[in-house]
Amino acid sequence: MARKTTRKVKRKTRTIARRGLMLVLSSPSGAGKTTLSRMLLKADSSVELSVSVTTRPRRANEKHGRDYRFIQRSQFDRMVQNGELLEWAEVFGNFYGTPRAPVERALAAGRDVLFDIDWQGTQQLREKARGEMASIFVLPPSIPELERRLRARALDAERVIRGRMAKAVDELSHWAEYDYVIVNDDVARAFAAVKQILAAERLKRERQTGLSSFVRDLQAKL
Repeated sequence: MARKTTRKVKRKTRTIARRGLMLVLSSPSGAGKTTLSRMLLKADSSVELSVSVTTRPRRANEKHGRDYRFIQRSQFDRMVQNGELLEWAEVFGNFYGTPRAPVERALAAGRDVLFDIDWQGTQQLREKARGEMASIFVLPPSIPELERRLRARALDAERVIRGRMAKAVDELSHWAEYDYVIVNDDVARAFAAVKQILAAERLKRERQTGLSSFVRDLQAKL
């Protein structure tokens, strides 16, 4: 009896072109946005971090060009005057801003850009790029836990910690301005939620710039 052989049909997978999105993570200091940002960057190679410029001094565990670009106030002022920043803000007497050029290059190449910024920066970003942004606000499970995390970092002086706790009251009042809100009571669950949000945002019709030509090709083959 002749043996039947099954032929495997190779299917070509077509990648639909898309424009990248700006994913914003904000929270009071200590609520976990930086931890979640690092986890996302490690897990997803299609996401890159928008490296802010800042006038504050570099901390011992920070690297220039990776965590921030540390610059002088005079250079920061020039960038503001020349329109080189998408957003900027003063926080605890220091200035922070997002350089425009690298973000626009990444979005055009279909890469997603992650922003670890506060509510002031998010507001400015939304005004300039409303349709290209998705924002997430990360809440702490409680105020005592927020203070515990700040102290556990052992990065700031007592005066700075008190200032961060006082500022948290104002920052928490802006939660309703964000597209999504996550309570970070468990970092693994919070991270899973961030990944789900990113996956859904990537599938939005307006972000998939290659959909029109893809559908036309489908229709032509009917």
